[in-house]
Amino acid sequence: MRMPLRFVCLTVSFFLFCVSGFSQKDTLRHNQLLIFPVITKSIETGWSFGTVGAFVFHPSAKDTVSRTSNLEILALYSTKKQLVTAINGSQYFSHERYILNEQVSYSSFPDKFWGLGKNSPDAAEEAYKFRQYYIYLHLLRKVAKNMFIGVLYEKQRVWDVSYIPGGVFDQQNIVGRHGYTISGLGSSFTFDTRNNAFSPDKGTFAQLYFNHFDKFWGSDYNYNNLVLDLRTYLPFAGTQVLALQLYSFNDTGNEVPLRSEASFGGAARMRGFYEGRYKDQQQLILQAEYRFPLYKRFRGVVFGGTGNVSSSFADYSLTDLKYSYGAGLRFALSKKEKLNLRLDYGIGQGGKSGFYIQLGEAF
Repeated sequence: MRMPLRFVCLTVSFFLFCVSGFSQKDTLRHNQLLIFPVITKSIETGWSFGTVGAFVFHPSAKDTVSRTSNLEILALYSTKKQLVTAINGSQYFSHERYILNEQVSYSSFPDKFWGLGKNSPDAAEEAYKFRQYYIYLHLLRKVAKNMFIGVLYEKQRVWDVSYIPGGVFDQQNIVGRHGYTISGLGSSFTFDTRNNAFSPDKGTFAQLYFNHFDKFWGSDYNYNNLVLDLRTYLPFAGTQVLALQLYSFNDTGNEVPLRSEASFGGAARMRGFYEGRYKDQQQLILQAEYRFPLYKRFRGVVFGGTGNVSSSFADYSLTDLKYSYGAGLRFALSKKEKLNLRLDYGIGQGGKSGFYIQLGEAF
């Protein structure tokens, strides 16, 4: 499962650097390389400290149609002794005839697990550790206006897994608890009319992608992954925006390993829940966010979401949906590119809550 990595700067020097560097040329298309210390915050990592290099660019200065490309290199270490190093980004080439999304990462990550299923109790919480490297490559080709077809490759190796013997991992016979490698090839279809890659305020995004993991190309397990991501952005009353997202994640097969299961919660969906608080083969989420101006570079948001995980589509029920809600603040690091610093506080059902500091919108 792809694990989006986001980052943020909090030091005074970086705020000054970002604001001055972007605002001087906000009316021009230009390339910028930023290297800076960072501090991030989320439920899963606590406080993290590290360094980020970010290259924001346009492959062709004459191309005024394509959205801004980015490439980021980061290294973070958290107060929970979690190490993450990654290269990730999105590049828009030749009037967006081609788009490349990539992520390559290594992590050493103490985490939490409550078992599989939508009814796993809080008391079942167990700590575990693992090491992981991850590769995700997704190349899209425009086939019509706003329409793309793509090919994707995903590889993940998990090793040095440490957990409590006889606990929930052994009791539920969790696939991959002793380490594994997965390798998958797939395809995608995307419809995208968003006016901005970082913080769209109008347009629609619809993406369906299918990935098949098979021992034929080096995977320890055979299974399928189908993801549907629908988003729309509705502007009204000047600069106010209502953003909506429907997200469906579906694994099929009897050999889906732990880190490839649907993972409920996190900084992007169902904020307030620990990412992975609930895990299973299926996940369905609907969330909304109202974005509004406050003062100059500052904007406010309120958000809410509902959804659940399940072992199959037939297992979903309206009577046991989970919910979360919250509010946040945005600071525009770049008015031209609509690149925002995001501070969110989410509250999940059952008294769960979390504070997030990230770069870019949740969706």
